[in-house]
Amino acid sequence: MGSAARAEALGPQTTSRPLRAWQQEALGRYEESSPKDFLVTATPGAGKTTFALTLAARLLTRREVARVIVVCPTDHLRLQWADAADAMGIVLDPGLTNAVGPVRAGTQGYVTTYAQVAGKPMLHAARATTVKTLVILDEVHHAGDGLSWGEAVEEAYGRAARRVCLTGTPFRTKPDERIPFVRYEEDGFEGQGGLVSRADYTYGYKEALADNVVRPVVFAAYTGTSRWRNSAGEVVAASLSEAGTRSVEMQAWRTALDPKGQWVPHVIAAMDDRITHLRERGMPDAAGLVLASDQDDARAYAKIVRRVTGKAPELILSDDPKASKKIERFAGGSARIAVCVRMVSEGVDVPRAAVLAWMTSYRTPLFFAQAVGRVVRARGAHESATVFLPAVRPLLTLAASMEEQRNHVMPPPKTEQGDELDLEPLPPKEKDPDGPKQWEALEADARFAHVLHGGTAHTGSGSGVVVAPEDEEFLGIPGLLTAEQTAELLSKRDDELRVRIAARPHVDDEDGLFPVEDHPEEHEAGRSWRDAAELRREINRLVSRVSAKTSTPHAVVHTQLRQTVPGPPSASASVDVLRARRERLRTML
Repeated sequence: MGSAARAEALGPQTTSRPLRAWQQEALGRYEESSPKDFLVTATPGAGKTTFALTLAARLLTRREVARVIVVCPTDHLRLQWADAADAMGIVLDPGLTNAVGPVRAGTQGYVTTYAQVAGKPMLHAARATTVKTLVILDEVHHAGDGLSWGEAVEEAYGRAARRVCLTGTPFRTKPDERIPFVRYEEDGFEGQGGLVSRADYTYGYKEALADNVVRPVVFAAYTGTSRWRNSAGEVVAASLSEAGTRSVEMQAWRTALDPKGQWVPHVIAAMDDRITHLRERGMPDAAGLVLASDQDDARAYAKIVRRVTGKAPELILSDDPKASKKIERFAGGSARIAVCVRMVSEGVDVPRAAVLAWMTSYRTPLFFAQAVGRVVRARGAHESATVFLPAVRPLLTLAASMEEQRNHVMPPPKTEQGDELDLEPLPPKEKDPDGPKQWEALEADARFAHVLHGGTAHTGSGSGVVVAPEDEEFLGIPGLLTAEQTAELLSKRDDELRVRIAARPHVDDEDGLFPVEDHPEEHEAGRSWRDAAELRREINRLVSRVSAKTSTPHAVVHTQLRQTVPGPPSASASVDVLRARRERLRTML
């Protein structure tokens, strides 16, 4: 008997999986009033799909609705929703197109995308009003991605019998992008006359963590010195964590993400080391995700993963017709790492993914929460998640506020010129084949900066924390090592990873990823830069030791050092100045 026939014979069945406490409570709240509109805000990984389908099954069984329509962001999620519905005896068609008029016989509804609704809103309106329909708007903030989508969703489902809106992210839109079917209250934007959404039920990360619904997450921040040539032809050097102005920070970040530098290979090696550790300590199928900004970087990162780890990753690109199949293969397979561009940032369920490398320029709260949400889905009591990210202000701020609950904020129409909504990613790479280069990445190194856990940073190196060799195997297992001990271990392994990367040939002989030309002057410049990078790392280690010995803040030690050995900041100082500063620090120990 096929799934459609089984559904007709038996009707919708409630899931055999026990409902979580929050899902039962949210369903109870809905049952109290049976509202036309209901907004649920629940952290990624909490189980919004199960909640919505359980509600749908109940409404279908009681014949309060006769059809279910799910609207989601991507085609892959259409399949994921249809599979989940089928497991509960609800047949939803994931392949219904705008070219087909009525809903197919033998189904109880269909799954579509926001883009498809925007293509023919009146067609979807007809489908939603022919019979009493429950419309589930998954990740409803997408109805605020542009006026056309929002207007189309409102036109299509404004007369539907019931609507349930789901979201799991803190998100902000432009002043004129109000999300349909969401209730707003005034004075939600710091008393300036803006609006803020109000959910009917909220389940945040903090609550999910207490209920063991999600994994605890540790953020491992990596700094480093970036060097680039600006549009004036000047060579600029800056540290990721001490960049100063926002403009310099953005360029240092952009340079660090360049595949030709050393920051990316170093962090990928740290990520691979973490996956190995998880696999050896109770999570044999542990996997990691590398998030890239664009397809060119994704392809380059995939080659670096193969060179550093010795194994080819799964490469998942948005325009690849096989992307959905690749996601499914990765989710159910044994591959260690997947490199992707946004494809697994939202809604996609890969429970074995427990490590994330943030190698994208995106920095919006919405994208950050969704991406981190891919690695926090709990399966057992002794699993944790690790996110490797650049030690830059925007990302560290988002990481520190993971446990905060947020609603949809819509600011007032007029905003200050300096208002940082962070709605856009970093500036795109400038490509002008006929003109002079506007920006050129030269080099970037990487070093462990700190562990961020519960909003507190732990540096590890020079902290005085001692971790016995037999305790190292517990790295990352919740409750067995403190955040300080975790930081100490990551700091200790940082030098080991640097040696490992240096031992790998920079040239990919198989496909010529980084062809080397014979230019002696460039070789000499490269050696000089690497000497300077190593000196900077050594200076930072010595500063940590001096700081611990004298109980003096790191920043004060750096200031005193520059006064004793005059010159520019270490990020742009010459090799001679760096050597003099190293010797000065040694005399202070």
